[in-house]
Amino acid sequence: MTLVVLLIVVLLLFGAKRLPDLASGIGQSLKIFKREVRDLTDDDDKKDATATTPAAPVPPAAATPTAPVVPAPVPPAAPVTPPVVPTERDTSDPRA
Repeated sequence: MTLVVLLIVVLLLFGAKRLPDLASGIGQSLKIFKREVRDLTDDDDKKDATATTPAAPVPPAAATPTAPVVPAPVPPAAPVTPPVVPTERDTSDPRA
């Protein structure tokens, strides 16, 4: 009974013309969701398989000391000059 009422409400809200588009969109979304979930579980299975397989031993690094990394010198910054502010003239004398 509640399913019928729900279907009638959906039909009234979206209309008969938009229901097929809505249903196909939901179907495509579910298909993509299922594919992504399957891919994630496949990735987890691959990680588990590689984690159980022992890796080849890595040879130790060379015992020679390396020179420390020195950062490149930074050029000095250009001096900052204050902006030139025009001085206010006395506008009472028209000859100026």
